[in-house]
Amino acid sequence: MDHDELYARTMTVLNRAMDGDVPGAATALIEIGENGDPFDVFGACCAFAEVGKAALTKIYGDKAPDLSRGDMWAMQMLKPGSTDPADTFAVRFIVAYANDDKEQAPALFRAALESSGDEYVSSVSALLATAVSLAHTALNKPAV
Repeated sequence: MDHDELYARTMTVLNRAMDGDVPGAATALIEIGENGDPFDVFGACCAFAEVGKAALTKIYGDKAPDLSRGDMWAMQMLKPGSTDPADTFAVRFIVAYANDDKEQAPALFRAALESSGDEYVSSVSALLATAVSLAHTALNKPAV
C-alpha cells in the first residue's frame, strides 16, 4: 500500500470512528490490514496515537508534560486500573508514542502482532477506541 493510500484509509478509519460509525471504522481498518502489511498497520496505529497525544495535550493544557524539560506522560493519566490486555496495550502505546519512545512503541506493536490473531485485532481496535474517546473528551463531545 503506498503512503497516500494508507493516509486516506487511516483518515477514513478516524473520521468514521469520530462520527460514531463503528461498523464503518471497523471495515476501513480491516481494509488496511488486508491490503497492507504490518508496517501499514503500525503506521495507522501511530496516527491513532497521534490523535490520542493531541487530545491529551488539549485536555491537560498547561499541565501537560513538556518532553523538552524531561517530563513524561504516564499511564495513570489515561485509563488507570484497566486489566483488559487490549486496553493496556492501547494506553501503553499512546503513552510510549506521546513520550516519543522510539523503542517502546514498536516493541509494543510487535508484541501485539505476534500474539493471537484475536488479541492483535482487539489491541489495534482498543487503540483506536481509546484515541477516539480521548478526542471526544478533548472536544467536550460525548464519547460514542
